[in-house]
Amino acid sequence: MSREWLITGAFTATALILAAAAARFEPESAPSEIFSDTGEQFFPGFRDVSQVTTIEVVDYDEAEAVARPLRVELRKGRYLITSHGDYPAEARDRLAKTAAALLDMKKDSAVSDRLEDHAGYGVIDPLDDKNASLTGRGKRVTLKNSGGVTLAELILGKPVKEKSGFRYARLPGQKRTYAVKTEADPSAHFADWVEANLLRVTAADLTKLTLNAYQIDEQFGRIMNLQRTVMTRGTDTWNAQAQSVAGAMASLRVVGARPKPPQLAEQLRAKRLELTLETMMSLRQRGFFVTPMGSLLSNEGELLAETSKNLNYVLRFGEVVTDTTAPGARQKENRYLFVTVSARSPEATAAAESLDAKFSDWYYVIAGADFARLHPGRAAQRKAEPQPQLPPGVRVAPGGPQIPAPEPSGPPPQPGPAKP
Repeated sequence: MSREWLITGAFTATALILAAAAARFEPESAPSEIFSDTGEQFFPGFRDVSQVTTIEVVDYDEAEAVARPLRVELRKGRYLITSHGDYPAEARDRLAKTAAALLDMKKDSAVSDRLEDHAGYGVIDPLDDKNASLTGRGKRVTLKNSGGVTLAELILGKPVKEKSGFRYARLPGQKRTYAVKTEADPSAHFADWVEANLLRVTAADLTKLTLNAYQIDEQFGRIMNLQRTVMTRGTDTWNAQAQSVAGAMASLRVVGARPKPPQLAEQLRAKRLELTLETMMSLRQRGFFVTPMGSLLSNEGELLAETSKNLNYVLRFGEVVTDTTAPGARQKENRYLFVTVSARSPEATAAAESLDAKFSDWYYVIAGADFARLHPGRAAQRKAEPQPQLPPGVRVAPGGPQIPAPEPSGPPPQPGPAKP
């Protein structure tokens, strides 16, 4: 009899335990943890946009499997792209817009607490070197104050398909992913932070264009396949090609910049190049050459442009950029661009000096597609040239004997003769 009571008691105890567990996990009895912070602000301590002096944006280039960082800082009253040689951040209103968008961002709805879902929502940290995934990485944005204190930091992912104006987001170091309503769209592309019209010229301003296409035989010091095309507005030479080149100049955007040595920049502003070792090496590495007479050559030819405002531009095209931080550099064949400006009349002197003060400090980097639009003849030559067969990892470095520049049509704004 006692054995039957023991069995009955055991079943009864088990039933009570299961009932208690069922009650504990009943959905109606307690709210789900994933919804516990719905509606809260991401950054409650961040209340003043004017506190932001630094923005860091890190994007991920899936084609090259590398993170692309961009950093803008306020230094001595100027916003500089410190990740790109302290180039001036001319579109600095982007920083204020991004800061304002993050200021009141709320956790509108949580969608997942699983690490495995991060790739699908596009919120894998682009700086996470422990994650082997090459896809599903988001854009990391960080705002800091003048003391280096982080005010806001977020990983922005893919747009939410079924909700216009929403995208997925996650706090670094946390698993939870949210769908949030935000206009924040920080960019890690250099071109989005600089002046959209590099040359500050309109297509209607341009009155004459001269394209000098030539090849430099760096081994023997010879110019080969010299071709010159002159296009003058108001004549039959101002054809569709001229309009295309003029349009390319008026809409030219750079994808990167490299600082010139300070000595070289000062010489360019003074219109006088000295044949120093530093000057020569800096130029040669980027495909530009100085003759003993002070003329400047470029291994991909040049474009001379005259404007109705009595300004002369010279655009010289150099080597393919191999160390650029711009996305897709290898696929797009980004190239160095060397720009100089001069005045044809005293009235244009101030404008020319202002432009040259900007251009003298930098080697610009332009996309291969823009090179083809600005200098279609040389781009066509490049396609027709046989490519040398070199062992893997070996390339021909720029340099070699200097040779006189071809005489262009019109007075080009070239640096003066070198000092003895």
